[in-house]
Amino acid sequence: MRLLLACLLLSGSIACTATHANAPAPDAPASDAHAQGPLPFIADDYARALAEAKAKGVPLFVDTWAPWCHTCRSMRAYVFTDKALAKHADRFVWLELNTDLTGNAAFQEKYPVEFWPTFFIIDPREEKALLRFAGSATVPQLERLFEDGELAYKGGATGADALLARGDALYGEGKPAEAAEALSLALAEAPADWSRRGRALESLLMAQYGAKQYVPCAQKAVAELPKVPRSLNLVNGVLNGLTCALAIPENTHETASLRYALEAKALEVLAPPAIAMEADDRSGIYEVLVQARTKEGDTAVAKRVAREWITFLEGEAAKAPNPEARTVFDSHRMLAAMALNQPERAIPALEQSERDLPQDYNPPARLAMLYLQTKQLDKALAANDRALARVQGARRLSVLGVRADIYVARKDEAGMVKTLEDAISFSKTLPASQVSASRMEALEKRLAALKAPAAAP
Repeated sequence: MRLLLACLLLSGSIACTATHANAPAPDAPASDAHAQGPLPFIADDYARALAEAKAKGVPLFVDTWAPWCHTCRSMRAYVFTDKALAKHADRFVWLELNTDLTGNAAFQEKYPVEFWPTFFIIDPREEKALLRFAGSATVPQLERLFEDGELAYKGGATGADALLARGDALYGEGKPAEAAEALSLALAEAPADWSRRGRALESLLMAQYGAKQYVPCAQKAVAELPKVPRSLNLVNGVLNGLTCALAIPENTHETASLRYALEAKALEVLAPPAIAMEADDRSGIYEVLVQARTKEGDTAVAKRVAREWITFLEGEAAKAPNPEARTVFDSHRMLAAMALNQPERAIPALEQSERDLPQDYNPPARLAMLYLQTKQLDKALAANDRALARVQGARRLSVLGVRADIYVARKDEAGMVKTLEDAISFSKTLPASQVSASRMEALEKRLAALKAPAAAP
């Protein structure tokens, strides 16, 4: 599992193997990626999937994803297409839900999604979430999730396994603090060789982050990571722990020592001997290291890491077997280029992605940001127009936010006011589960500041 970076609107994933042999067929659009794989996913129809699960007497597995989430796209391009999953086709009813679509808001009201992707295993008899797992997973990790979900569905777990199941259920119910308590007990009571220790630690750190227990989360990561073998569980734990450390307020006395310890662990997982992980996952480690050094004001090291990051991404993108797989790297290429203050370096890749995937709003949306950074304002506005013509749901607000920034750069106050008014009007048409009160407040505050009369001298 790749914590929050995992598309806390922008980040990475933890995938399956170092091979791309199981990627989807050339030009397969993101929305059809599951159709290329061995699992019979139902698309965007919770009622139908729930009815089928009830009829078959099996749990429901739900992949909540979004087209802007590169971790989601990595999972769909490289993991869910793996033929090794075929043997699990009958264990669950499979459902994919695009959270950009307002038609899926009812599911999000019942099962809130905070991080992308999030996987749920649901008991259809009670419509109860047995397990909620945020981030990405390898095929073996998915298989362990399948086992844990089935065990919770059938009942009968004891000891640390029962506490893990309880923590999973509480997190699935949107009770992160209670989940963290149960998961902490699971780790405390489990034997040293407990096979689920790594997964339990990942889930605990995620729950603590969700409960805003940032200091305990980072402290737990520092204490528990030495017990985790050099594996994907270690990578995930480092990412989760360092993300918590970065969220600790600057005036907290533990901040520097926790960040330093977890940055050291991040460098350790990047160093030889190599841990088998997907390129998107390794990219996530680079991202959090850049964030950490930037927070410390260490611009020189942040840029050095960003240079390694973007060189790595460019090499991986060149090896991608098709355009859809290549776009997995687009958002991180943009972020790495911006971290280097070289936004122009990512523009050709995004322009190619738009040519290859003309129905995808992400390439023009990202191009608008890059053109804005390079002061190509006419191009920025045109790219933003193209993105707005394609984008759906709450993601439209992000595209409109960039449009407002373009008008600021153009010194066009009327255009900025109209854009913010459009964004506020549109946000009021969205289901409550798909737009946050804080986003609405920020839009309204920004508009009010523009309309306020100038202060008297």
